[in-house]
Amino acid sequence: MEAVKISPKYQVVIPKKLREALNLSPGQKVQMIAFENRIEMIPVRKIHEMKGFLKGIDTTVDREADRI
Repeated sequence: MEAVKISPKYQVVIPKKLREALNLSPGQKVQMIAFENRIEMIPVRKIHEMKGFLKGIDTTVDREADRI
């Protein structure tokens, strides 16, 4: 876990380890979501980059009755 400081302009720097691990590049867009008491940043990817990202997902989870 890395800590960052918010600048007077409300900007933050994404630590190098995280940028490299998520393959982020300058100018790339991210979605910001407020979830409970935290902020989540989700990299926006081109649709062709998403091919196969769900491979191996566990589909045996219980589903709501109206979703079956």
